[in-house]
Amino acid sequence: MKITNRIAKAAALAAVVLLPSAALAEELVVGAFGGSFADNAKACYVEPFEKATGATVTLKLANSSQHAASVRATAGQSDMDVVFMDDAFAAQLKNEGLTEKLDRARLTHADEIVSDAWGVDDSYVVAMLSATTIVYNPQTVATPPTSWKDLFGPKYAGRVTIGDISGTTGWQFLMAVNKMEGGTIDDITPGLKAIKPLAQNSVVLYTQADQVISLFERGEVDIAVWYPDRAGVAAQKGLPVAVAYPQEGAVAIKPSVVMPKGTQKGDLALKFIDQVLSAESQKCFSEAAFIGSVNKNVKLSDEVSKVVPTGDVVSKLLFLDPSTMSQKLPDWTRRWQREVAR
Repeated sequence: MKITNRIAKAAALAAVVLLPSAALAEELVVGAFGGSFADNAKACYVEPFEKATGATVTLKLANSSQHAASVRATAGQSDMDVVFMDDAFAAQLKNEGLTEKLDRARLTHADEIVSDAWGVDDSYVVAMLSATTIVYNPQTVATPPTSWKDLFGPKYAGRVTIGDISGTTGWQFLMAVNKMEGGTIDDITPGLKAIKPLAQNSVVLYTQADQVISLFERGEVDIAVWYPDRAGVAAQKGLPVAVAYPQEGAVAIKPSVVMPKGTQKGDLALKFIDQVLSAESQKCFSEAAFIGSVNKNVKLSDEVSKVVPTGDVVSKLLFLDPSTMSQKLPDWTRRWQREVAR
């Protein structure tokens, strides 16, 4: 009986000793994209960060537009400490005073990052490079597409999907088509007119990237405006998809990281961002997600290099100024809803 009591007392004491450390474990809330992005973020960013710091990370999943709206709605009291979003939305939040400056002096990997990755006043940092381009099913599309124009016309009517303007592929495709049709940054009308019939012939105007996977899996589409990184991951898992870069140029995507204004965990947030920028995490994510790296010390495998924008493809990429995009998007969205979505 005495031995039993001693064991019970020892167990109770151990529980008391362990409670404070558990209670002190900090939680970091990170806004991220869903699907394979979230899976890769957990493996390449979250797990090594948690191991190194003892903190826990909770991912809040949404697209760039939704994350930006959430930060805006909380007006400097965001429930997220770090957020992934495309650079146009990051610039938009910066212009609204809703981001914290990233202190490069406290980021041990800052010097390893390409100079163009840093936003104005270090309000954000680009974490990777991808593109909006054409993805198709090589089993049903005999001749690989070579132009944005290949999406139009009766051939793919009812067998194509494009993104809604609330997602990155939506407004980026609009810009690509607008340029192709002779429009300008100040005159989006040619692009809207050209896209309207294509939107009507689309199976769906998708709002989440992984909706496209289901469409290809069910054989509902032959071709899509989508992301090469998502296509690369899906193809690796057996989905019959291939990537084609249009001769007019795909549109560069720069998923970025911001610290929302008002976070109470700035120190921990910077440590997480530093983890994201490290060569180890950059290579891990790039190889898993088929996406370009911004760390100068990362060398990608041949398999990944075949999918991500490189060489001549990069030289043709349409790089959109995030500050200009952030100013134009609200009006373009209203016009899209009136002139395309209806």
